[in-house]
Amino acid sequence: MTAMAHEPTPTQQELLLESFLALETPEGFKAELIEGEIIVSPAPDGEHEDCLSTVIRQVLRESRVDMDCSGNKGLLMPSGGRCPKNHAVPDATFAPRALRLFRGAPSWMPCDGVAMVVEVTSAKPDGDRIAKRHCYARAGIPLYLLVDRDQETVTLHSDPSATGGADYAQAHSTAYGKPLALPDPFAFVLETADFA
Repeated sequence: MTAMAHEPTPTQQELLLESFLALETPEGFKAELIEGEIIVSPAPDGEHEDCLSTVIRQVLRESRVDMDCSGNKGLLMPSGGRCPKNHAVPDATFAPRALRLFRGAPSWMPCDGVAMVVEVTSAKPDGDRIAKRHCYARAGIPLYLLVDRDQETVTLHSDPSATGGADYAQAHSTAYGKPLALPDPFAFVLETADFA
């Protein structure tokens, strides 16, 4: 009798990741794998894009350190929750221009060197408020800026290292129309009046 080698049976997490990576989304949609859930989102509405443009324009003009920005860049992040790897697509990802982080990067790049990610809430705001916040903290992204259209607030989450990456230790919120200071390497005051 001959012993046959068996391929190890993939786990449910591995099957989910494999299915996600093979997913072909319709044109104009984006797919993310967050905490073991595949999330497919339609193209954002004009209000969403106006808020995002307002942030990007100010960061590129006012930041103390020259920044690059990538819209909808796939980020590969450490495991968490029910998933072996998280794959998030922030509305905007900022990194110091000197790093040239986006040049030659794969579709899903690691977060090393990312200075800040930005999300503007859409149809399912709790994903941005909770799940993505935890993913970005676990990845060690120093700053997470959330423009919450339902609550009409802008929140800067910071200092994930103080919690060992479990969450951001600091959260500074302001209502639309009030300024919000961004720390180094940005070092300027974000004006939020245009969000209202």
